[in-house]
Amino acid sequence: MPWQYKIRFLLGQPVGVSFTNGQGTSGVLCGVSGGKLQVMEYLYQSQFAIKQYDFRMISDVNGFPSCHM
Repeated sequence: MPWQYKIRFLLGQPVGVSFTNGQGTSGVLCGVSGGKLQVMEYLYQSQFAIKQYDFRMISDVNGFPSCHM
């Protein structure tokens, strides 16, 4: 399934984002607006930032799997 269809089910959830340049990031998917994905990422200590990524930079978005213990 293309990532554009998955994101509506992943809002508010932890996700991993793969970029077209081979890099990636992870965080909580906060929203989608104006062709950009908004992801809250952990910076350090108790600081977080919402970063925006243009759709053209993204190759895939996946939700985190659950922890089975």
